[in-house]
Amino acid sequence: MSTHAPQAAQAVTLPTTLDEAVAALTAMPAAVPVAGGTDLMAAVNSGQLRPAALVGLGKISEIRGWQYLDGHALLGAGLTHARMGRPDFAALIPALAAAARAAGPPHIRNAGTLGGNIASAAPTGDALPVLAALEATLIVAGPDGARREVPVSHLLAGMDVLRPGELIGYVRVPLLHAPQVFLKATGRTGPGRAVASVALVLDPARRGVRCAVGAIAPMPLRPLEAEQWVAQLIDWDNNRAIVPEALSAFGEYVAAACIPDAAPEEDGSVPPLPPAVLHLRRTVAALARRALGRALS
Repeated sequence: MSTHAPQAAQAVTLPTTLDEAVAALTAMPAAVPVAGGTDLMAAVNSGQLRPAALVGLGKISEIRGWQYLDGHALLGAGLTHARMGRPDFAALIPALAAAARAAGPPHIRNAGTLGGNIASAAPTGDALPVLAALEATLIVAGPDGARREVPVSHLLAGMDVLRPGELIGYVRVPLLHAPQVFLKATGRTGPGRAVASVALVLDPARRGVRCAVGAIAPMPLRPLEAEQWVAQLIDWDNNRAIVPEALSAFGEYVAAACIPDAAPEEDGSVPPLPPAVLHLRRTVAALARRALGRALS
């Protein structure tokens, strides 16, 4: 199928299976995969990208649902934000459903997909801090039916990039059966676009807290020391009680870990952070404090 629009892709392939899509990408190394196209078409319209060919993933039904597997949920990369925002999915992974509902206006939520959010790796992607906090794993499809697993944090950090011909097929998420929260602060940079976001999940089985901060850096940040510190203050045997002062201290701990003070000058003095950075730090602290408070309430 060809298109005659000026400066558009020269060919579009519409496979019906994941392996067919991988084969198409292998046969056309210059082709670009497209699902919802919310990020891709913005890049095309702005002139940043002129793909020679497109491989459409919209007809691959196997990646548009989810299933249960050994205490995990196996999520298809083609799941839309609108589908993840529904009540049945929210009962499964509440934080990811909350992020999906916050992903933007209806036309974005109806088109944008989980796999596209991961592959584009935009810092403001709402699903990314949730997946980082859940320690999700990607199942990547490759040529000749190959499958390999990659921690989502490795892909987002560039530690393990997608190879030629590979596609994100599924996302494996542990089912914690415990409170999860996603919160974000928005500005004037676009409809629903995060200035900062926080995903927080409790892991009662391990008596742990996992937190990820999004939008303030190229990839979600995990304040590991803050997680470990606050987990020790929670009374896991008494309705997960915690003293109120610890909530505020946790927020400050997270914010300082993700937005540290400036490096000391030669004379040992520490220059103050710019007002905009201080405001962002306060925003992160407030989001982290509220997220933990809601998870424990």
